[in-house]
Amino acid sequence: MEFSLLGSAAIGVFGFWIMLRWEAKRGNAAGCAVDLWDAGLVAATSGLFIGRIVAMIQDGINPLTNPLQIILIRSGVSTVAVVAGTLTVFAYVARRSLVDAADGIAPAALMGLAGWHAGCLATGSCLGTESSLAWASPLPGSDITRHPVEIYAAIALGVASIALALWKQYGRPPLGSITGAAILSAAGIRLATEPMRISLAGGPVLLYGAGVVIGIGLIVASLVGKSRQ
Repeated sequence: MEFSLLGSAAIGVFGFWIMLRWEAKRGNAAGCAVDLWDAGLVAATSGLFIGRIVAMIQDGINPLTNPLQIILIRSGVSTVAVVAGTLTVFAYVARRSLVDAADGIAPAALMGLAGWHAGCLATGSCLGTESSLAWASPLPGSDITRHPVEIYAAIALGVASIALALWKQYGRPPLGSITGAAILSAAGIRLATEPMRISLAGGPVLLYGAGVVIGIGLIVASLVGKSRQ
């Protein structure tokens, strides 16, 4: 595993922690930032572990006979398995008050994702497709400039995180709407920035599209539920 990835992970965890701390002082939907911190770390770590094992199986590597391969995250993880595993583990951990906990952790989760994308500064993997924009960055030893696509994603996710935290604080959103908006934001931002990424496989576009649909559905359901109360 490349140690540079630890920098990205550390920035992501720090962003998650900062947002939880910030919200805890202003009223959190779940009422306990410490529990959300534990639940978030357990879910994210478990999801990454599950995603790596699925990727190994897809590549024909037996995780039972090659356990050290599990820590080689750079060799690939299954994005779908990471998302499914993280959400499943979080749903189990927070099962007694799932919607409240999801609304409580959503802005911090977005800030954690923003930190992870910003961590490209540590890994040197910020650049995407070619661009003629003034702020685009050139490749080392080349005149070709490319979109700093990971920075685009980090900024957008950070703004969405702060916006949802402020909405939660001042807007009295319907229960579940923050979760839906967070899923919509994360999936929509990744979907919008995907064309600027360099990827042989094209990225999990269907996953991001499904996230957009699910996010919109949760927002609509929460608004309908509030109107019936």
